[in-house]
Amino acid sequence: MAWGQWGEWKGGTRALLEAIRAHPDVRAVGTEPHFFDRNYEKGLEWYRNVMPKTLDGQITMEKTPSYFVTNEAPRRIHSMARDTKLIVVVRNPVTRAISDYTQTLSKKPEIPTFEVLAFKNRTLGLIDASWSAIRIGIYALHLENWLQYFPLSQILFVSGERLITDPAGEMAKVQDFLGLKRIVTEKHFYFNKTKGFPCLKKPEDSSAPRCLGKSKGRTHPQIDPDVIHRLRKFYKPFNVMFYQMTGQDFQWEQEESDK
Repeated sequence: MAWGQWGEWKGGTRALLEAIRAHPDVRAVGTEPHFFDRNYEKGLEWYRNVMPKTLDGQITMEKTPSYFVTNEAPRRIHSMARDTKLIVVVRNPVTRAISDYTQTLSKKPEIPTFEVLAFKNRTLGLIDASWSAIRIGIYALHLENWLQYFPLSQILFVSGERLITDPAGEMAKVQDFLGLKRIVTEKHFYFNKTKGFPCLKKPEDSSAPRCLGKSKGRTHPQIDPDVIHRLRKFYKPFNVMFYQMTGQDFQWEQEESDK
């Protein structure tokens, strides 16, 4: 059985991949193949060769977060294997947008400020939804495209926040969804107080543990609170629509009112 895994950028897909790879019945490719977005013209044989060899009863998986926002990806995956199981890691779209910008800033320090890029018109408070850092977080928009090809029962939504606060709980859901025995449990994780994130320890493996948080340790730039407030207002109706479409409340608004 083969399945593709996709998620949205800066959401915790790397963390999930690291954790599920600790399961003996999972074989996953380490690099992002980008087959269904950038490399599709290379053909299915190329993709097969990129993927790890599996035995009967094992699950093959890959991670390419950009599939989620690629219009052609659902149709292409469906035409290859319509019973593919899909996993999306989502997190608060406001935090996600800032994280996305922070990563770009580390590579291109000359780019304009977050505030400049986020608005079409700052005075009127018009958010620029065409900027990719913001557009990716309109999850309902992208999900609509996937639901034309895949039933909701074949898609699992993992909370990027809960993956950090309760990794074993989220991994139980992932293993159940994939029809796997729950082998990745609490004993695979420990909390690293210095990093402030849970880390994965592989019992059979003496290599250094992998931590599930921001391994890059980049600090987010200071963003004007008014900008954050406007972004929250912008995302709220889309978040509500996403909760309705998935039947899951990710409580991002609640999380914000707690701050």
